[in-house]
Amino acid sequence: MKSPLRWLVLGILSSALLLIVIDMTVIYLALPSLTYELRASATEKLWIVNAYALTVAGLLPGMGALGDRFGHKRMFIAGLVVFGWASLGAAFSPNPEALIAARVALAVGAAMMMPATLAIIRHVFEDDRERALAFGIWAAIASGGAAFGPVVGGVLLEHFWWGSVFIINVPIVVLALALAIVWVPSRPGNPERPFDLLASLWIMGALVGLTLAIKEAGKADPSVLQASLAALAALLCGLAFLRRQRRVSVPMIEFSLFRDRSFSAGVVTALIASAALMGMELVISQRLQLVVGLSPLQAGLTILPIPLGAFVAGPLAGLALPRYGAERILSTSLALSATGALLYLLGHGAAPWMQILSFSLLGFGIGAAMTAASSAMLLHAPPDRAGMAASIEEVSYELGGALGIAILGSLMSAVYSAAFATPAGKAAPALARDSLDGALIAAETLPDALAAPLVSLAQNAFDSAFVTVMVLVVALLGATSIGIALATRRAG
Repeated sequence: MKSPLRWLVLGILSSALLLIVIDMTVIYLALPSLTYELRASATEKLWIVNAYALTVAGLLPGMGALGDRFGHKRMFIAGLVVFGWASLGAAFSPNPEALIAARVALAVGAAMMMPATLAIIRHVFEDDRERALAFGIWAAIASGGAAFGPVVGGVLLEHFWWGSVFIINVPIVVLALALAIVWVPSRPGNPERPFDLLASLWIMGALVGLTLAIKEAGKADPSVLQASLAALAALLCGLAFLRRQRRVSVPMIEFSLFRDRSFSAGVVTALIASAALMGMELVISQRLQLVVGLSPLQAGLTILPIPLGAFVAGPLAGLALPRYGAERILSTSLALSATGALLYLLGHGAAPWMQILSFSLLGFGIGAAMTAASSAMLLHAPPDRAGMAASIEEVSYELGGALGIAILGSLMSAVYSAAFATPAGKAAPALARDSLDGALIAAETLPDALAAPLVSLAQNAFDSAFVTVMVLVVALLGATSIGIALATRRAG
């Protein structure tokens, strides 16, 4: 497709992608508000955040196969419709359970659209350089949009109620839907491409079980039995999925793709980069509001250099890929991200310019890493498996995000409870030991003489959790960078 319309198509797809990735993180700054309004517990908070990424990750392989079968334009348009209706449901949820259900419905729409966006881009852009640039723009929006979510949330929450972070999706969905029907090219699918519903359920069961086990293990008073049962369920579902993939003639995931070193490096990078980004944004956005005392808008503006750095890095990395290769960019960009995270850890209380520098380096590194990871996966897969490759790529991002929130979020809760419980003893309200949000709510019912020490204790405990999470993030990014560099050197 050589007409200028290919760039319009990219714009339409990018607008939908922006909604999807923003919806993953826009909830971060709304958490304090909706926690207070809906009286959500710490566990419900994690599910409100995690239900979206977890459901998307479980559905993506199946949705990619459906796109290959019925056509990616059909899946994209249907996903937009589902996403729009679910946004209305989320905005007006009366309780935590309804909001979690709406987040699941949002994830269904997102899972229908995400593989389609990449598969359509691959088919629309025939020139290798243009395709690399298009992937760079896509990755910049994916990483920058996720980082931009808290900024959007901050602006909205400065003037409207927490449901506004969802209802803003509706007019954009309507516009994208109208443009997509007219301008996105329709490419016939392969009717012989099967859809394996059972395999989709198995992989979703594995992800849900894994997340439940991590969440339970991260509680202040975990149940070994519940964590073990959840882990066992995850293992059995995962084994059932692998067994089924070996038996069917057309598997949902071609594991032979992972034999390609660049493809595997892209998957690992996508997992680690997404986990680091989501986990960091969760803990940083909470700290800026609940410890530093910034408003949602101020907190969003504080982390604005992250999405700006990612937006700049994506296209630049796409242009540099043909010259330097994906693996070199993967290693370098992860090292840059680790440097940015380390600088913020060391200088989060320093002058504003230090924070701007650290966030800029972090965002630039994440944006470049995601661009290189997307290209490494999508350009090393056969054209007739574009939907499958796109699904694996998206699963890597979504699973990384889900695990990042689950692992780092649970670690944050566990360290907070441990740091809080030791000096507070049994005299502290149970709600305060659950989370910093709970401590602030509990403090409202206490006299000033008791409330101030309680809040101070809770904020100090949260700072301990913040440092622990950031140290782990730096270690993950740095170790992955070194691992890819060593693997590339041995192969060369």
